[in-house]
Amino acid sequence: MIAIIIYGPPGSGKGTQAQLLADKLGLVHFDTGKYIRGLIYDPKYKSNKIIQKERKLNEAGGLNTPSWVFKIVSDKVKEIKELFHRGVVLSGSPRTMFEAFGDDNNVGLVEKLGKIFGKKNIFIFKINISENETIKRNTHRLVCLACGTPILGKFIDMVKFKNIIICPFCGGVLRHRFDDTKKIIANRLKGYKERTAPIFAELKKRKYKIIDINGRPLPSKVNQSILKWVLK
Repeated sequence: MIAIIIYGPPGSGKGTQAQLLADKLGLVHFDTGKYIRGLIYDPKYKSNKIIQKERKLNEAGGLNTPSWVFKIVSDKVKEIKELFHRGVVLSGSPRTMFEAFGDDNNVGLVEKLGKIFGKKNIFIFKINISENETIKRNTHRLVCLACGTPILGKFIDMVKFKNIIICPFCGGVLRHRFDDTKKIIANRLKGYKERTAPIFAELKKRKYKIIDINGRPLPSKVNQSILKWVLK
């Protein structure tokens, strides 16, 4: 069994690639961002102070509290291995140095993955796109309200029918995400540079190979580039 971690700035296609890999390789895709959004918008948590605090952070484009995210992801990865006996692909985790490497009292997610799957079975990819591309993709994309499938801006005209924008996967209604604004995207980019990017240097120091992937081509082409490394 293998574990795959996919990094990249907002709009780089982390979730899309993770799902493609999960489908092709029989892995479980744990989308941290999607899971968190499901929690913070769940009506049953509207009176939960911790969840509502995390909701405010998320809506402002900031990273959620590392210790809170760390526990969620760690528990889920262990659950996937023990209950489903399958490998995992992570999109968006670990996002901070603490989540990745822990501290004196906590074992980081990278080390946990190494213990569960073996260090040689961990693949780390970094999908690269420019800042301008990040902003363009996020401000032009649509997301299905039913299944959550994102539609790249360049394909939106292909799914329009009688002024109703429908999802080509499930037929649900497509809408812009409320937080896909330039201001919020700028905050996300800042968080990626300041809190996620430092992880790469530490991973290299610990002898983990980070594979850079050009995120500009169509998702199918990007997926082929990733699969070449995994199936070597």
